[in-house]
Amino acid sequence: MHVLMVAAENDALPNAKVGGVADVLRDCPNALAEQGLTVDVVIPDYGFSTLERTQLGTVEVPFAGRIHVVQVWQLHVGQQQVRQIVLSHSLFSQHNGAVYCNDNGDKPFSTDATKFALFNASVCEALLQGVIGRPDVLHLHDWHSACVAVLLKFDRRFVSFSSLRTVYTVHNIALQGIRPFKGDESSLEAWFPSLSYNGELLCDPRYPHCFNPMRSAINLADKVHLVSPTYASEVLLPSEPENGFFGGEGLEHDLQNAQRNNKVVGILNGCEYNMHIEPSTNQLADLYSEIERALFVWIAKEAQLQSSFYIAHQRLLQFINQPVTGPLVTSVGRLTDQKVLLLRQPFKSQQVLDELCEMLSEQQGRMIILGSGDARLEHIMTAAMARNSNLLFLKGYGHNIGELLYEIGDLFLMPSSFEPCGISQMLAMRAGQPCLVHQVGGLNDTISHLENGFSFSGDSLQTQSQALISCFEAALTMKSKQPKQWAEIVKNAAAARFTWSQIAKDYIGKLYI
Repeated sequence: MHVLMVAAENDALPNAKVGGVADVLRDCPNALAEQGLTVDVVIPDYGFSTLERTQLGTVEVPFAGRIHVVQVWQLHVGQQQVRQIVLSHSLFSQHNGAVYCNDNGDKPFSTDATKFALFNASVCEALLQGVIGRPDVLHLHDWHSACVAVLLKFDRRFVSFSSLRTVYTVHNIALQGIRPFKGDESSLEAWFPSLSYNGELLCDPRYPHCFNPMRSAINLADKVHLVSPTYASEVLLPSEPENGFFGGEGLEHDLQNAQRNNKVVGILNGCEYNMHIEPSTNQLADLYSEIERALFVWIAKEAQLQSSFYIAHQRLLQFINQPVTGPLVTSVGRLTDQKVLLLRQPFKSQQVLDELCEMLSEQQGRMIILGSGDARLEHIMTAAMARNSNLLFLKGYGHNIGELLYEIGDLFLMPSSFEPCGISQMLAMRAGQPCLVHQVGGLNDTISHLENGFSFSGDSLQTQSQALISCFEAALTMKSKQPKQWAEIVKNAAAARFTWSQIAKDYIGKLYI
């Protein structure tokens, strides 16, 4: 069986990772290849010119009223179990190698939508012209690849591919790539002016004049894959953000229809367990050195010193000069409301995060949060760091810092308001660090309360916030006063396994056949 995966990210290639989907595209294809499948992965060429490569061909792509020349390359990286393919065009690499471009709020996804629409059209042309061999299964990931399903269904030039088995994976239903049908240079009809399509299948349910790529792929694919069993159930229900529940985000009716047709499948993502990290005699010192190195790199990027970096460096010096013996609480992830909505909820005269820091301070503990994202949330976290002398917020991402935080933290904090699967909790558990999580999505499917970690729930933002605080207090109390029970949870966290080898078998049996 030959599978072609189409995505925006792939951590098998350098600097092609932003979120967890990149880990999936790095690891899952190898697991499928070990099951005897032939697997190709294709993403845009964001600037991989320094990698060894072989040109597979050139395709001419009708797009936005003219013909674009796109080159197709196979990159030679690592073990060659999986064929790594990239498509090269100036539109894909115009942002200095960045995977995504942050547009202004009045034109969300505009630049990226056009870029990925051309990429999708190029994939279809490469299939039609035989530059990429015809697969048995076409596996599309998130909204960035959804136009492939649209073109294969509605463009008469691709009629020979209309029966090709298509699988669509929803990694994060909150990001749907919505753009107008027409009247904008970044719109469906501007990209594909001669396309005859069924607007009822492609339109956004809330904004009928807009094209919704994710909804389109959900309606057109043979199978719709959600990345955890719990998440597959949650998205069938409407979101109630005022009550702290995030479900189908407007697509619940389409997913309910897909469920009735036996199209919806929930399969958890996996984690690699053959990673070997050399032990260090002083990992805390290593961590502080990595943090200082990263801070200097971030500071040097701009002429003016940002307050977040200044306060973080002062706090780092404090941690170094005033060592404490209490627990180290860690958190690693993109700074979005998905991750920190509960931490910024009001509590007493401040916020939930302040209350957690106060409880942690009573045990001489510290908290280190690594992540960047929403500018407003970055400001909130910086202000919280200024208020709490035991909180270090690092506005950025450093791979080595993250790995060390997983390794040496005592408790990993992941109170996401929704979490399709989550990889951070698996990486922390792999290193023997118990996690404290909100009982949603993949967190519910990987963390068992008081067995291999700690979890909480609630039916409103207020009850969720209170439950988070209570759970955090209980975890700290157990660590200090019930060391045997704590050690058992640590042991169980380290022993938990979510292997790609088993998940690959589920892909074959539930998605591909």
